[in-house]
Amino acid sequence: MEKKAFSIFNIAVIVAALGYFVDIYDLLLFGIIRIPSLTSLGLSPEQITTDGESILQWQMWGLLLGGIIWGVLGDRNGRLSVLFGSIILYSLANIGNGLVQTVDQYKWVRFIAGLGLAGELGAGITLVSELTPKEKRGIATSLVAGIGLTGAVVAFIMKENFYWRTCYFIGGGLGLALLILRISVFESGMFHEVKKMDVQRGNFFMLFNNFDRFRRYICAILIGLPTWYVIGVLVTFSKEFGKAFGITEPIDPGKSIMYAYVAISIGDVLVGFVSQWFKSRKKALYLFYAITALFIFLFFAVQWNGSAAKMYWICAGAGFGTGFWAIFVTMGAEQFGTNLRATAATTIPNMVRGTLAFFILPLFKWLRGMEGVGYVNGGIYTGVIMMVIAVVAAAFTRETFGKDLNFVER
Repeated sequence: MEKKAFSIFNIAVIVAALGYFVDIYDLLLFGIIRIPSLTSLGLSPEQITTDGESILQWQMWGLLLGGIIWGVLGDRNGRLSVLFGSIILYSLANIGNGLVQTVDQYKWVRFIAGLGLAGELGAGITLVSELTPKEKRGIATSLVAGIGLTGAVVAFIMKENFYWRTCYFIGGGLGLALLILRISVFESGMFHEVKKMDVQRGNFFMLFNNFDRFRRYICAILIGLPTWYVIGVLVTFSKEFGKAFGITEPIDPGKSIMYAYVAISIGDVLVGFVSQWFKSRKKALYLFYAITALFIFLFFAVQWNGSAAKMYWICAGAGFGTGFWAIFVTMGAEQFGTNLRATAATTIPNMVRGTLAFFILPLFKWLRGMEGVGYVNGGIYTGVIMMVIAVVAAAFTRETFGKDLNFVER
């Protein structure tokens, strides 16, 4: 079935893209409305920074745990079950976010939202990858990511025009409305075939009981680290960095996120075509790593006593570089057999998101707290470490361009 004529604008691609659009809207909404929402709860500027980091970490822990749960369910019960279940959970959680009254409530509801948000991207990319001919797979998944990432732009527009609680209600409503479109999507034929086979499906521990599989899995996670360093540290806390750089103009982190995600969306679409042109996922990845590294350097080198506008444009440049997200997630899906693909493809991006909670932010806090280091140098050292780890992991990652996905893990 999968080999028949297939348009990259097939209903599965469109619905996956819209699903990721709502996912990104809800995923980044806290970062965009962090300051007005926590100010409304009566927090001081110092508490907005510290409690804001804590709430973000709780959301990322939810993504980490949810990635495992939804990934296993995707391989055992089907990709569509995840697409339906996850969107219901995070839509209801975002409605709940519009009702919170305390920081503790905020943390718990963002954790639940994270659990739900974890299933959307991996299941969507897995389904599109399995339904799309290998010749068009990279472009199709790039369109899913590129269109989906514009959800951040819409989230910023909502923040500019509505009260922060209303923004959460809108996100929940968008998710529930998307359920109607989901009805028109069919399950992957590859999944139906593997259900008939005598193989384990969705066994998370299979990713660790074989050295080759374990290496593939760890490398697939580590190559994505720069994305959430850029978004979770540089862009989300651009206001704090701006103060450290001596920028006197007020910097709106929501606007930084909007600029970054417009550029990420463009990068995610282009990276699919670049990969197609190179006939290589890894060459496209290295090119975008270089762009990311350049703008990380510019972020710290040219903004002293600068302007808010310069901050926004450099965030955009760094965002464009991290547009390799589409290829990174596609590579994760292509590395593993059909009986383990949803587990891998769903956990890999969420493990990267989760590293913000258990690795990137703690490392940044530890480094900046060292005597003589400070906020800016802590950010620089963290960025260097993330880029080095990612490049080394990419070197040990297999090329997957044009790979046939009709195989299983035993």
